[in-house]
Amino acid sequence: MKVTNLIEGKDIKLTTARKELLEILLCASKPLSYEDVKKDITMDKATFYRNVTKFEEEKIINSIESHDKKRYFEIKQKPHAHFVCTKCNKVECIKSGIYITLQDYSIENVVVQGYCPLCKLS
Repeated sequence: MKVTNLIEGKDIKLTTARKELLEILLCASKPLSYEDVKKDITMDKATFYRNVTKFEEEKIINSIESHDKKRYFEIKQKPHAHFVCTKCNKVECIKSGIYITLQDYSIENVVVQGYCPLCKLS
């Protein structure tokens, strides 16, 4: 998928900074926080959060919040579950199917909490 496909039909101007941020998220194998991308982008923290808020409003990205209140972002895909470690706050996509249905509801995200393999051992 290309960045231009993501914003097609959206009320958003594709600036150089927005393009580089979306490209980083497109290439990521897991949700990323500001701390994960700050060295690779040319925008400050306030501009980053303004842009991800706009991306969320336009339904281009999803966000997941860890226990330490840090937000992680990913390109919006088909609904899937995420795991958040209660101890180290690691956030990752769950690859195996966790399917939950509720009559008359549309579920976009499921968050499973517990201990990751490293924290479980310590």
